[in-house]
Amino acid sequence: MSGTPDRPFTEALRAAAAPCWRAAVEHRFVRELADDSLPDPVYAAYLVQDYAFLGNLVSLVGAAVAHAPSMAAKSRLAGFLGALTGPENDYFERSFAALGVSFADPREIERGAVTERFGALMDRVIREGDYGGILSVLVGAEWSYLTWAREAAAGPRPARFYLAEWIDLHVDPGFADFVGWLRGELDAAGGHADPGVRDRLQQLFRDTMELEAAFYDQAYARAER
Repeated sequence: MSGTPDRPFTEALRAAAAPCWRAAVEHRFVRELADDSLPDPVYAAYLVQDYAFLGNLVSLVGAAVAHAPSMAAKSRLAGFLGALTGPENDYFERSFAALGVSFADPREIERGAVTERFGALMDRVIREGDYGGILSVLVGAEWSYLTWAREAAAGPRPARFYLAEWIDLHVDPGFADFVGWLRGELDAAGGHADPGVRDRLQQLFRDTMELEAAFYDQAYARAER
């Protein structure tokens, strides 16, 4: 599997992982979020786990900054890092207040099994220190969110602000542009790599998509406890 001028490497990754990709971007969770039918306990369970997971994502982006091949790439990634620790963090605080969720210390959140597995995947690619591997996980996560959020934004806006703003965050033009740039970085990293490296990047992308779908499943399971 490799990219071509007519089919970038990231498109080849998505095609090869098509069932996992569809399971994530067409999941019941994102459909119910879009049509405003998602139960609050499910969204609260999801958001708490996502907040617990945020530290792993911040570390992953930090590793991407460290291993990026140019100062321009480092700067672009650092900008995204700022967004994760700024406006998005404010969203969590307001949403938790509206959902009646409170905890003294985010580090004491009980992490679900899927959250732990996703964090372990990110920790592994950070330790391996390979820019392409880091990008494969990051592109899978961010591109899938952009994809389902664009579909959601095409319909009526949810009445609950925390659902509407979660969509807004992931269709923001700046975010969409960043995802396009990320894909370009991975296209460059994987497009000319040897077959063994491309296979490894594909596996990381597929693992990420499987975990995205499982993360949504986990929210329903935890809400029913």
